[in-house]
Amino acid sequence: MPEEGVSLTPKSDLLTTEEILTLARLFVKEGVDKIRLTGGEPLIRPDVVDIVAQLHRLEGLRTIGVTTNGINLARLLPQLQQAGLNAVNISLDTLVPAKFEFIVRRKGFHKVMEGVHKAIELGYKPVKVNCVVMRGLNEDELLDFVALTEALPLDVRFIEYMPFDGNKWNFRKMVSYKEMLDTIRQRWPGLEKLPEEDSSTAKAFKIPGFQGQVSFITSMSEHFCGTCNRLRITADGNLKVCLFGNSEVSLRDHLRSGASEEELLRIIGAAVGRKKRQHAGMFNIAQMKNRPMILIGSFLMLEDSPPASWSTFFWDPLCVRNRSARENFSDKMATLWKRLHVPMALPLSRQCLGSGSPQRHYSYYPDSDTHSTCLSKGSQDPAVPPGPGPTSTQLTHVDSEGRAAMVDVGGKPDTERVAVASAVVLLGPVAFKLVQQNQLKKGDALAVAQLAGVQAAKLTSQLIPLCHQVVLSHVQVQLELDSTRHAVLIQASCRARGPTGVEMEALTSAAMAALTLYDMCKAVSRDIVVAEVKLISKTGGQRGDFHRA
Repeated sequence: MPEEGVSLTPKSDLLTTEEILTLARLFVKEGVDKIRLTGGEPLIRPDVVDIVAQLHRLEGLRTIGVTTNGINLARLLPQLQQAGLNAVNISLDTLVPAKFEFIVRRKGFHKVMEGVHKAIELGYKPVKVNCVVMRGLNEDELLDFVALTEALPLDVRFIEYMPFDGNKWNFRKMVSYKEMLDTIRQRWPGLEKLPEEDSSTAKAFKIPGFQGQVSFITSMSEHFCGTCNRLRITADGNLKVCLFGNSEVSLRDHLRSGASEEELLRIIGAAVGRKKRQHAGMFNIAQMKNRPMILIGSFLMLEDSPPASWSTFFWDPLCVRNRSARENFSDKMATLWKRLHVPMALPLSRQCLGSGSPQRHYSYYPDSDTHSTCLSKGSQDPAVPPGPGPTSTQLTHVDSEGRAAMVDVGGKPDTERVAVASAVVLLGPVAFKLVQQNQLKKGDALAVAQLAGVQAAKLTSQLIPLCHQVVLSHVQVQLELDSTRHAVLIQASCRARGPTGVEMEALTSAAMAALTLYDMCKAVSRDIVVAEVKLISKTGGQRGDFHRA
């Protein structure tokens, strides 16, 4: 749930129940055999049971699924099952109740777990649990999620963090499929790959002897665009043929203007015909204008689907999947149906479940991820391979006689260099409260410390005698409050292209931000500790990349 909440779409702009059913009938008639309801949160729509019951009457529709945050699931699932619901996905990004409350901005973890067990009790097998994995937030819970599958018939689906408007995506927060797989295999080396359908969006694995399985949705690191058979319709009636595409066609407007079935089929066929071979890649997607996930729907909830990201807990669709394609479209459309097994996604409601108390976070760049970065000991840079690179056996800043000397980098090639460093300032309860409430007499300590860190990175060569002057292309300083330790967590990231690294710039930035916080707070307390100034990662040097374990 975004910290600032979400703007609700006016009810008049949303698809009505009859419009949802009209579109569902059209797609099922043309060969779609699976529909998944997502939404904002579909189970808060008063007529959701009736919608499922009416969908169940459609001849040719084999599967009706739902993706839910799970809070109302235990209460409604018996009615939904009786109405015809036969597939359940539950979005759950953490098994820690306090972290759950931070992510979704409300209590309810135990209700979600009650919903998981109710689905198992009612015979849903497997019950799919969707977990978006984010570095610094929940990657330390991978093994805990996998352990759930030992005694429970769950399909725990780990989803790579994907860029959407409003979720402040940062590639350093994305934990790749291979990294997750390596982590799990270290604990369970017998993990086995399972066969998958041609149009599956998930790579499935199972630990011998376990009741359930784990899957990976690899949208970013290993896309599956070539076999994708999903379409989706947003809550306000727009057809999207690709989750990451920004082109949409309003079926709602055509419906309300009296378009015939044939006209709608031509419109849909033209949209599918424009579907690209693959998405633009995560870095290009991150720069594109697209709806936030809460205004799209989850990642197409068909047989396999990635869902709710922790920062976008509500979205919208009814998702629809095609069958072996009855050939009722125009020749072109029929060919596309047959080749792609195209599904689609129609949606339900978009609701705000409330926002939590405001938290203070700072980042030098407005598009950086500020509200979710957690500088825990486990936080890592996904772009950096684990383990330190080779180190020199000799000091590089002294000459043969032991005198200080600057390294000659004139013969080194220019490469992209990135370094990340961190620091912690333990303020104590009194100073921490004043910083948290922004009541220090000197002013806004976090803002001043952030600017000091940025300035220090740019002045490193003037402060550290043997450092080369580096033209930085990017500096980012993030500060986050840790109420459990009465501390401020600092992370500084520097980037440049050149013959020498930028780890000293990152370390100087983190240290100076920490010292500035000390200076801002010293009138309140001298019992302040600056600690854990350290390099987290560096890439681009001749001696290899470094990543702190």
